[in-house]
Amino acid sequence: MALLRLPEVIRLSGHSRSMLYALISQGLYPKPVKISERAVAWISYEVAAINQARIAGKSNDELRTLVSQFLIARQG
Repeated sequence: MALLRLPEVIRLSGHSRSMLYALISQGLYPKPVKISERAVAWISYEVAAINQARIAGKSNDELRTLVSQFLIARQG
C-alpha cells in the first residue's frame, strides 16, 4: 500500500483538482487521509479500484457503495 499525493492522483485519475474534490463531495471518490498537519494523501489501492470501476462502467451508485466500503474498512 502506498500513499499518493495530489499531483499523482490527478495524473492517475485524469481529473482536475476541482473535479476531484467535486467527486469527493458527491461520494464518488474516496477522501484523502491526513498524513501531517498540512498534508493529505490518497491510498493507492483505493485510487486503483475507483479507476478500475470507472473503466468497467460502474454506475455512480456502485461507485458510492465502493467509496463507502473504503471508509468503513479504514475504521476497522
